[in-house]
Amino acid sequence: TSLLMMAGIMVAVGLCRRLTRRRLRYRRRLCTFLLEMFSTFQICACTNELSLLSSVELKQHIALTFTYGFTVLHGLTLTGCTCNPCGTLQPMWEGGISVKMGGLKIAAQFVAAALARAFMHFIWSLEMAEPHFGALSKGCSNPMQTTEMQAFCIELLFSVVFQLTVLRVESVNPKYKVHLTALLSTMLVYAG
Repeated sequence: TSLLMMAGIMVAVGLCRRLTRRRLRYRRRLCTFLLEMFSTFQICACTNELSLLSSVELKQHIALTFTYGFTVLHGLTLTGCTCNPCGTLQPMWEGGISVKMGGLKIAAQFVAAALARAFMHFIWSLEMAEPHFGALSKGCSNPMQTTEMQAFCIELLFSVVFQLTVLRVESVNPKYKVHLTALLSTMLVYAG
């Protein structure tokens, strides 16, 4: 049920993105805001559901397969959007996009994150799948099995490795870049 729901979210976001591009192509700012918002909503909603599924104690190879598969799907379906404030700040600092456009994208990302959280809480309240039963009453679980300082250091190291690798593969053919990025994400999740 969870996988079907995530697939439904991806299809709905794909349709919204296509409709936005067709109807609002001459209203650049609104189009950019909505495309970034829909894309970030997809990532956040699916990540919330995958996080909930991880509490079911999936076998490690299944969890890593989901990580790889959804990273590839997001990479293929969300072209042109960063879905992350850090990914928006980099082109702003390089002068690739204006501060106004960058601020607009970051605002869309925060709006989408809030909407995705509210949407997923509503879905979980319907208790459509076993992991949803009592998900809201349990609150957020702490999946870290380490200290906060170790988690911070691991996140910092992996963020640097990920960013440096992404910068190196920018010249790679886009259809291979998605798989390289997904493989790197999966390897970092496994190592973490």
